[in-house]
Amino acid sequence: MASRAANKRLTREYKTISENPPPYIVAHPSESNILEWHYILTGPPDTPYHNGQYWGTLIFPPNYPFAPPAIRMHTPSGRFQPSTRLCLSISDFHPKSFNPAWEVSTILIGLLSFMTSEEMTTGSVGATEAERKWAAARSRWWNSTGGGSFSDGKTKQKGNIKAGDGGAKFRAEWPELDKENWKYMKDNRIDTVTGNTIQDPSTSGPNCGPTIGGLRRPSGSQAVVGAVVEGGRAVGEEGRSWIRRNKLLVIGGVIFTYVLIARLLGDGTGSSN
Repeated sequence: MASRAANKRLTREYKTISENPPPYIVAHPSESNILEWHYILTGPPDTPYHNGQYWGTLIFPPNYPFAPPAIRMHTPSGRFQPSTRLCLSISDFHPKSFNPAWEVSTILIGLLSFMTSEEMTTGSVGATEAERKWAAARSRWWNSTGGGSFSDGKTKQKGNIKAGDGGAKFRAEWPELDKENWKYMKDNRIDTVTGNTIQDPSTSGPNCGPTIGGLRRPSGSQAVVGAVVEGGRAVGEEGRSWIRRNKLLVIGGVIFTYVLIARLLGDGTGSSN
């Protein structure tokens, strides 16, 4: 339960962030618990996250603002492990470095800034730019379907946030955004189970792989959006180079070339005698 000071402070901050939200950021406390905040970061232009819809939570301690919140991002992004506590100077990993003057908006601006950097920390992952763009294109689908686990709209689960809840928690906290997401999926012919674009049978041409919003999943990469992501790593490491992936072929080629040259040189020496 929030202390009187925490309740007063968070109530004031909600009013502030609602009236003057920072760019690419919206946030609100849960109706049932003022210490549980939900945020949406919209991927800024000129980043791999452009137009992505990234949903996460801030869980504040009862003695806030004298201690920082736990920070999680639930939407797979290619930048953070979904639903995993992030180790940042503004998070509960570093309570001694937290400044009580920092507010919710300060915390979320710092999170967005860190997200668009390449700095690594506990809870962050490595991914290629193409993988992050692919995840951004699927973010609305993931949020509203629970990673494809949505079935009949009757899912009631509102506990731990994971892909298998059918999007129930997101729907409860962001009803208007959820409606927009379903319209987006309908308008863009997105399969609600797979997140892939449904091919128009009237169009010609082969279908070479899963696509969404004109973006095909990078060849050879792991799926950034998984079925169950609680505590899991949803993004593969950066792609290996061709040489590393085909090192046996390269070594064999070098040996063959060496033997061939040696034999040619030997034949030339023998004919001169």
